[in-house]
Amino acid sequence: MFLNTFLLLFAGGIVTVFYLVTLSRDLPSLNELQQFNPDTVSKILSADGKLIKELYIHKRDIVKVGEVPKDLINALISMEDHRFYEHSGISIRGIARAVIVDVLTMSTRQGASTITQQLARNMYNTIGFKKTITRKLREFLTAIQIEKTYTKAEIMELYLNSVHFGHGSYGVKTATDIYFGKDVNELSLDECAILIGLLPAPARYSPRNHPEKALERRNLVLRVMMNRGYITEAEYQENIEKELVGKESYPDPGWAPYFAEHVRRELEKIDEELDINLYKDGLVIHTTLDSEIQRILEAEFNDGILKNQAVINREYLTSSRKLSKGLSLANSTFSADSVKEILKSGQTIPKELRKQFLVQGAVVVIEPGTGHILGMIGGRQEDEYADHFNRATQAKRQPGSVFKPFIYMTALENGFMPTTRLLNQPIEVCLDEGCINRWNPQNHDGSTGLLTTLRDGIKRSLNLISVRVVQELIGPGAVKNSARAFGISTPIPVVDAIALGVADVIPLEITAAYAAIANNGILTEPIAITRIEDRYGRVIKEFDTVSREVKDENLIYVLRDMMRSVIEEGTGASLRWKYKFYRPVAGKTGTTNSKADAWFCGFTPQLSMAVWVGMDDPGVSLGTKQFGSQAALPIFGNSIHDIYEVKNYPLADWDMPDGVIKLQICTESYELASQWCPQEFKKDEIFLKKYVPRKECEIHSNPFQRFRDK
Repeated sequence: MFLNTFLLLFAGGIVTVFYLVTLSRDLPSLNELQQFNPDTVSKILSADGKLIKELYIHKRDIVKVGEVPKDLINALISMEDHRFYEHSGISIRGIARAVIVDVLTMSTRQGASTITQQLARNMYNTIGFKKTITRKLREFLTAIQIEKTYTKAEIMELYLNSVHFGHGSYGVKTATDIYFGKDVNELSLDECAILIGLLPAPARYSPRNHPEKALERRNLVLRVMMNRGYITEAEYQENIEKELVGKESYPDPGWAPYFAEHVRRELEKIDEELDINLYKDGLVIHTTLDSEIQRILEAEFNDGILKNQAVINREYLTSSRKLSKGLSLANSTFSADSVKEILKSGQTIPKELRKQFLVQGAVVVIEPGTGHILGMIGGRQEDEYADHFNRATQAKRQPGSVFKPFIYMTALENGFMPTTRLLNQPIEVCLDEGCINRWNPQNHDGSTGLLTTLRDGIKRSLNLISVRVVQELIGPGAVKNSARAFGISTPIPVVDAIALGVADVIPLEITAAYAAIANNGILTEPIAITRIEDRYGRVIKEFDTVSREVKDENLIYVLRDMMRSVIEEGTGASLRWKYKFYRPVAGKTGTTNSKADAWFCGFTPQLSMAVWVGMDDPGVSLGTKQFGSQAALPIFGNSIHDIYEVKNYPLADWDMPDGVIKLQICTESYELASQWCPQEFKKDEIFLKKYVPRKECEIHSNPFQRFRDK
C-alpha cells in the first residue's frame, strides 16, 4: 500500500515536473527578462525641445519609480498586493484564499495574482489573459524568475510603466497626462486613488465615460488605504468629499503636421538600417524645426490662404463660365446652385470638390548654411482640410518666373553682363512645319519696349527678355544644367519655353536652390532630423550637413545683386513699403500663364523661404489678378517681418568678393561712364572682373571734340 502510494506520488511528481518543463519552454529566459523593454512612445521634438508628434501603437511613456508619488504606490499595494514587499513573486495565502472562495462560489471570480504575476502577464504575450490553470502556472513560473532578476523597486517601476489605464494609455505617466493633464509627480492623493481604481476594469471605471463609478472606486481605494494605515481618517474624509476634476490632455494634431509626417517618412527610409522600431522603441527624434518660426508661418499662411480663398470664391460666384468649368473638372454631382450656397455661407468644401475649389499652398523655410528646415507647411491647416499629401515635399508645380534666376545666372556665367541689352519686343516661334501652331510669349502686363538690360529684365520679370536670353545668348540646355546643379531633380524639358518656368519644381527643392544663392553658391542638402536617441538618451545616429559648391561666389554675388533689384525697384517692392521689411533681402515673384500657380521665393543672409499658392488641379486659375505679388508675396512679407521681430538675428549683409568690381556706367549707352556723361545718367553697376565693359560712353563726349576734329 505504501509502495503503491509512493510510486503514484513519484509518477505524479515526474509528470508534474515534465509538464512544468514543457510549459516553461516558451516562457522568457533569464536573459530575456534582463533585456525586457516595454513598448514606449517615440517623440519627435523641435530644435527648441517642443513636442511635435508622438509615434506609438499603444500610448506608453516611461517614468522612474522615484518620480512617482508615494500615495500612488501605497494605493497600488493596498488594492493589488499588500504583501508585495514580503513575498517572492507569488502569494501562498492569496492562492489559498482564492481557491476557497472559488470552490465555495463555484466560480473563478477571486483573483490571486500578485503585482509580479500581473507584470508577467503585461510583459509577455505568451502567458495570455484567459482564466485557466495553465495561465496561472505560467504566471507563477515567470513571476519567480522576475523576482530573481529584478529588485522590488524595479518590479514596481516596470509594472507602473506597463499596466493599461484605459483610453489607449499604457503606463502611469501617459495616464496622468491623459486624465489630468499634468506630470506624475504633481498627482494629488485623490487622483492617485482614481488611477489605481481604474486597474480592474479601465473601461468600466473611466472618469471620462463613467464619472460616478470612478468616484465609487476612488472612495473604495481611499477606504482600503485608511484601513491599512497608509492615510489617516481625516485624509480619507477630506478626499472623498472632493469633486471629480480632470483636465484632459489631447495631442495637438494641428501643430506642424506636414513637417511631422515628413520626418516620419524620412525615418522609415532608415529604420531597418538602424534596427529601430519607430512605434515601440521610445525614441527621441530631435529635428531642425524652430517652433517660433513654425507658429508664425502657420498664422500668416492661414490668414493669407483665407484671403486667396475669398478671391476665388468671388470669381466662382460671379462667373458662371468659371463655375461650370470647375464643376466639369471635378466631375461632380453637385449642382451649380448648391456649390454657390457652400461658397457663400463658408461651409466646408466637400472632398470631391476640393481640387478645383479649395485654395492650397505650401511654405518652406531653410537655414542656408546648415540646410536645416526651420519651418514647413504642406497644405491647409484646418482639421477638416488637413491631409497626408505634403505639397512642400511632394507637389510638382510650374514655377513661372521664380525659375528665371537660373536663366540669368547662366547668361552671366557665359560672359554676359547685367548691362547686356536685348530687345523687349514680341517674339513668335513656330512649333511645327508651316507655322500652324505658334508660340507667342508675352510680358505679364502685355508691355513692350526697346533695348532692355538683363538687370531690368529680372527686376521687372519681363518674359520677352528671359526668352531672348535663352534663344539668343545661352540655349535651353545650359539652363537645364544650371538648375540641375542647384538640386532641381524634376524633369526639365530642353525647350525655349524653359525661359518662362515650364519645368515643374518641388517647393522644398526650389527653397534649397535659393538658399544656395544666399550661401554664396554652396548648396546644402535640406535636413529635418539632427539626431536620434534611444529611450535612455544614447545617440543612435547623428545627421551631418552635406554641402557642395555648385557655382563660383563671384558669379553668385552678381546674380544676387540683380535679384535684390526685384525688391528695391521691381515686382517685389511691396516687401519694403507695405510689409516694412528693411533687412538685406533678395527674391523673385512667379506666376504661371494661367495663374494656377503663384510664388514668391526670397532669402536673407539667415533664411531662405519659398511660398507657393495654387489649386491642386493646375487647370484652375486662382483669379484673373492673382499674380505672385498678390497671392504669395503677402504670406512671405508678413512672415519674414514677424520672424525678424521675434528672432534676434544680427544685422548682416553679403560681402563683395574679390572677383567682383563696382564701376560707374552711363545709363544711355550702358558703357563705362566718361567725365562728360551728365551726372543724372551716371549709375553704379557691378560686374565680374573678367567680364566688364571695355568702352567708354561715346554718346556723351568732350564738347570741344568737334572743333579738334575739324
